[in-house]
Amino acid sequence: MSKQKHVSIRCDSDILNKFYYVSKYNGRSGSGQILYMIRSVVEQFEKDNGKITNEDLKELNLTQ
Repeated sequence: MSKQKHVSIRCDSDILNKFYYVSKYNGRSGSGQILYMIRSVVEQFEKDNGKITNEDLKELNLTQ
């Protein structure tokens, strides 16, 4: 079974088009840009606050 999850969001079309422009400018697809941003946010959070452990995720029922 795949560990990948699907995320769906609603977004204004103007900002979404600009986002795709930025993504293409950075040499990424829209999905690739979102994954890059998510990884960057998590990395910065863990740098500032310490590693997020499985125990932390269990507290919020975020593990399978």
